[in-house]
Amino acid sequence: MKKFLKITGFIILGLLVIGTFVFLWNKSKQKPIEYEIVQAEIRTIKKKIMINGTISPRNEVALKPQISGIITEINKEAGQLVKVGDVIAKVKVVPDLATLNNAESRLNVAKISYEQIKSEYERASKLYKSGVLSKEEYEVSHASYMKATEEVNNAKEAIDIIKEGISSSTASYSNTLIKSTITGMILDIPVKVGSSVIQTNNFNEGTTIASIANMNDLIFVGKVDETEVGRIAIGNQVNLIIGAMQDSKTTAVLEYISPKGSLENGATTFEIKAAVINTSDAFIRSGYSANGEVIIEQKDSVLSIPESCLEFEADSAFVYVLNNKSDESNPYIKTHVTLGLSDGIYVQVLSGITQKDKLRGKIKIGPKNQPKNR
Repeated sequence: MKKFLKITGFIILGLLVIGTFVFLWNKSKQKPIEYEIVQAEIRTIKKKIMINGTISPRNEVALKPQISGIITEINKEAGQLVKVGDVIAKVKVVPDLATLNNAESRLNVAKISYEQIKSEYERASKLYKSGVLSKEEYEVSHASYMKATEEVNNAKEAIDIIKEGISSSTASYSNTLIKSTITGMILDIPVKVGSSVIQTNNFNEGTTIASIANMNDLIFVGKVDETEVGRIAIGNQVNLIIGAMQDSKTTAVLEYISPKGSLENGATTFEIKAAVINTSDAFIRSGYSANGEVIIEQKDSVLSIPESCLEFEADSAFVYVLNNKSDESNPYIKTHVTLGLSDGIYVQVLSGITQKDKLRGKIKIGPKNQPKNR
């Protein structure tokens, strides 16, 4: 009985050893890799350059005041259309005390001089009428009187301009009314009623009261890398893809390539500008981000395959054509192909295969082809 149990134990142990060996051997066997099967197709291959940029008006005008003061009225808002001469805002002058004091002093001096000259003129007038004073002396006195009168009027108007920014004689040229200088759309009014504004001069740009632009004349502004700028030319069509308007197709015509590059993040780029041609009814807003496509070469109706099918050796390209014969040891035939234009995803095939051939593509993603954890 003991002998029987001992033999049985050895048999079970032997089976366990053999089973473990078989399990480890099967696990170590390399599983066959499965590939996608693709077929050559007739398609159009386009080689294009992608340009990142923004949409902006060709001419954007910033309205700035000619006087310093406080905004008392805003008659328009962003998005409204305006014409030349439309009043957008009104500025109330905040007079400079020193300047005002000087103007008032000038007026007082002018009045004193005026009173003296007026008295002399009235006396000369009486003497002239009585025949005592000559005509020449009378005319000199009259001219002095008119000059003194003008000095008083000028001094009064100077005070009005300092206080109100306008006088009776300059009402039509008022600097307190901020008027549009072009016909277009108001893009932005960065000030509010009560805001202080500074006049534009040689030492200060001044406060922008409104930005106006013609939104029917837009341009696409972008940057092109130095490796690609030589492939584009003035007059090229640019197909615009605007992120906020995916359903609308917009084109532009390249009209400017900067003759000078700029260094950005270690790369030299050149600015380009293209006139936007909006063929849709959609409203294109200033500041939209857009991608521009410039097609530099195109091949229509050519035999093509995905670039993932290719394998390169030195300067030659190969594909693996599915073997029509059921040969498990050699399911694919390595075939040399001559390539043409590529768009980065698909490549033109000039010779080596036909449209009927089925090719080995990229490795299938699945449980059988998952990499082993180490």
